[in-house]
Amino acid sequence: MGAQGKSGGSPVSIVRTEAKLARTSLPTVVTLVGVTAILYVGREVFLPLAVALLLTFALAPIVSLLRKHSLPKIPAVILTVAVAFAVIALVSFVVATQVGSLAQSIPTYQNNVLEKIRSLRELGAGGGIIDRLSGAVEQVGAELEKGTQSANAPQQPAREPLPVEIVSRQSPIDTLKNVIVPLISPFATAGLIVIVVIFMLLERENLRDRFIRLVGSGDLHRTTEALQDAGKRVARYLLMQLVINTLYAVPITIGLWVLGIPNALLWGVLTLILRFVPYIGPAIGMVLPLFLALAVSPDWSLLMWTAALFLVMELISNNVLEPWLYGSRTGLSSLAIIVAAIFWAWLWGPLGLVLSTPLTVCLVVLGRHVPQFEFLNVLLGNEPVLEPHARLYQRLLAGDPDEATDHAEEFLENGYLVEFYDKIGIPALLLGEQDRQRGVMREEQRMRLAASTRALVVNLTEIADEEENEEEIVEEPANSDRPDEEEVDLPDGEGKSLICIGGRGEIDDAAAAMLAQVFEVQGAAASAASHSSLKAGSIQNLVPVEVETVVVVYLNAQSSTYARHSVRRLKRLRRGLRVGILVPRPDISAPANAAIQPEDVNADFVASSIAEAVVYALVDAPPVPLKAEPKRLSRSRAGLRSRLTVTPPAVPETDTN
Repeated sequence: MGAQGKSGGSPVSIVRTEAKLARTSLPTVVTLVGVTAILYVGREVFLPLAVALLLTFALAPIVSLLRKHSLPKIPAVILTVAVAFAVIALVSFVVATQVGSLAQSIPTYQNNVLEKIRSLRELGAGGGIIDRLSGAVEQVGAELEKGTQSANAPQQPAREPLPVEIVSRQSPIDTLKNVIVPLISPFATAGLIVIVVIFMLLERENLRDRFIRLVGSGDLHRTTEALQDAGKRVARYLLMQLVINTLYAVPITIGLWVLGIPNALLWGVLTLILRFVPYIGPAIGMVLPLFLALAVSPDWSLLMWTAALFLVMELISNNVLEPWLYGSRTGLSSLAIIVAAIFWAWLWGPLGLVLSTPLTVCLVVLGRHVPQFEFLNVLLGNEPVLEPHARLYQRLLAGDPDEATDHAEEFLENGYLVEFYDKIGIPALLLGEQDRQRGVMREEQRMRLAASTRALVVNLTEIADEEENEEEIVEEPANSDRPDEEEVDLPDGEGKSLICIGGRGEIDDAAAAMLAQVFEVQGAAASAASHSSLKAGSIQNLVPVEVETVVVVYLNAQSSTYARHSVRRLKRLRRGLRVGILVPRPDISAPANAAIQPEDVNADFVASSIAEAVVYALVDAPPVPLKAEPKRLSRSRAGLRSRLTVTPPAVPETDTN
């Protein structure tokens, strides 16, 4: 069975899988540690290469666009790189100019800062917080001074230090080296990055072929998909982030200029750049203008207006711009972004912090397409690592129906209840039934799973009532792309009365509760009963007169004997009662191949999904008559009597004489 095969397995296969994981995990960890050490030691070399690689990803779509407009390759690359680095140089020049202007005007704001400090001190006058803190600090300082004096009391008074003058004997060449080299180094790195970007763009196809030959010549499909996925994700992230940051920084710049904040252009450009740093970048870009607003204005109004400006733009950016233009297209979880920022900042400093998100995107793509690094996608990706039915089973097994209800409501935003139960709910219970058959589920866990499932069904009652008021529900088959399959129109159950019964255990009872709720959605009067009601002593009062159909649910497909006895007991209760069996398939898209057949158990129908059970149970059809069992017992008794017939012993004659 499909789902059982995925989650189960023989003990030998499980041991082999664990041994394989043990063999592959250690070399992978050693490889990661070695790569991290190499990146840390050689950061002077790898950091410019990483910047050049990401710029190549970002500029490659522009080069491709220019080439589509009949521009040759070399002019397209040179034009793209020239424009890109001209923009970067212009931004750097503006920032440097604005910083110089700000440095000259800072002393003029000293009086305003001191005035605000005095006002804060006055707020704490008369035993306020500031006075208490000041008094505590002064008292600690006095105690420390007393301790120092007592420790130095028996010693001789210290002599006054002699003035020492340090004379530098560096040569003019050494002086020029100490001054010029720090200035030339950033320009040399920038020039190296420009050259590397140009050659990477020119040799992009050649580098791609060499990479495929090096790591994936045996699987061209997977390697090609990985390269395309990495390129699209990184380029889309950088482009969309640039657009979002620009749409954020332009209103900030205009707003700060209107409010009268000095060097508004500087703060706008810094905001645009710092927002590439996840989470802490926007905070840093906001703190600096707030501090300047505090220094510029003699009162507090400018500070409040500046804070309001940033708050409004953050709300617009987080709730409108990012979902509209960007969304979650990086494929990274929120926690992964934070952890990646810490890791790359430790590895490569501030520039590594800026590059953390695109570099981590590349790692996630690597984990998605290379089996040895799949754990990177599991740890850092934002895609669910468990299938929906497995996640639901885990929550139900943990006794958390509330979170299970949240997952169900997410599905039901665009689907119906019968779809949720057929695609997620029943497969989750089948996982539990499989664990029960393997003997790995304790009785306590089985009872908790059943109770959590019943609580989930109760929590979905409001959604069931809303669906009941809709006109009709159309169940789309899982493989609707097949030409021979059509949409199943679930019939109306108005005026029908049914009972859904669990077949063999508590998990079957939980599945019966799901089925009964779907019947109620269709307008029928349905109730769920426990498997214990099928016992000989309890079945007499199970089926009221108004009930027309009974559906017994078996999650274990190897239950023909139980199903046959249950059907006979139910049909003997009342003539004309329809009895059906529901034996769900692990995968509703798989062909029906139930181990229980209607003719074998004398049932009116055998359904393999909840949708089928609803269709079969609500149609107007005559019940299948109960077959009479052959009278084998009477014939055996007759044969027994014939075999036991013996001639009575002769009575000896007696002599009367």
